[in-house]
Amino acid sequence: MALRDLIDIDRIFHEPAVADYPRGREILARYPNAERIAVPSHWNIPELHGNTGSVEDWVRIKRSTLVLGVKKGLAMRPNGRSAHFIAPSTSNGCAMACAYCYVPRRKGFSNPISLFVNVDAVCAAITRHAAKQGPLPEPDQIDPQAWVYDLGENGDLSVDAMICDNVRDLVAQFRGIPNAKGSFATKAVNRDLLAYDPQGRTRIRFSLMPARIARVVDVRTAPIPERIAAIDDFLRAGYEVHVNFSPVILYEGWEADWAALFDEIDGTISNAAKNQLACEIIMLTHNAGLHEVNLGWHPKAEDLLWRPDIQETKRSEGGGENLRYRTGWKGKWLARFKALLAERMPYCRVRYAF
Repeated sequence: MALRDLIDIDRIFHEPAVADYPRGREILARYPNAERIAVPSHWNIPELHGNTGSVEDWVRIKRSTLVLGVKKGLAMRPNGRSAHFIAPSTSNGCAMACAYCYVPRRKGFSNPISLFVNVDAVCAAITRHAAKQGPLPEPDQIDPQAWVYDLGENGDLSVDAMICDNVRDLVAQFRGIPNAKGSFATKAVNRDLLAYDPQGRTRIRFSLMPARIARVVDVRTAPIPERIAAIDDFLRAGYEVHVNFSPVILYEGWEADWAALFDEIDGTISNAAKNQLACEIIMLTHNAGLHEVNLGWHPKAEDLLWRPDIQETKRSEGGGENLRYRTGWKGKWLARFKALLAERMPYCRVRYAF
């Protein structure tokens, strides 16, 4: 899907205070013909959350609806896996519709893009926090020199950047924080970001999986070859570029598909990209509630995602029932995946595997 086709906003739900912020006024002015609906909170909108509908409803809402709010909590959460800290999100939800996404588990149903208009407060909070940290004591799996802040835990910043300058502001902020980097994963290729001048202080992680599986579960995202082809362009623009092999879904023939993907990456990217490449490997985690939602709009995806014959239930921190590949077997499958990667792309360092 072309990036320009992802959104066509004709309805905006907004918290009352949004118009008090310059960014809020900018976004509202960008869509002057959109219907505006004031809501007490971006978290509880009956028309969007807590119901189910057809695939037509799901995709239509993703494309045409925007939610605007003010970010209340500005605390940094320790992470220690992909990043050192999870920064306060400047968005929640997404115009894309990946069938395994965990965000709809919390809000329910379609969950389109919610943008927070007080990005200045988020930037200031990150800067204050990084200043208190001082230098990174020693190199670790996350980064050899800098504290890394994940910026896009609940959305895709490449798509957010189509609507406003929140992402540009975040990238600019990290240029001035000598002991920190920003980081976000993406399944879109937004070439406007090439002009943001990150100066090596922002890490972008392109999420990749075998293309034939992505066509089923990565709904409304950039094609896998387009993501791979963008790696060198973003590196030349000053980003640190890593990849996420995520999620790793197990099915008959998965090893052959991943081997072909590794060969495609190896044959496409430059030596400069290979020399700095690192990856995260994330095995699929599914969810009983999301399974029920998906059955209402995209049951074909559940043939891949819902595999109780090789999955087991784990209670999440939030109390939900998550399904992961069975203990013991998951470790063996992950070891096979890493061995295949080492054989085909020996230069690609594994930063994190789960």
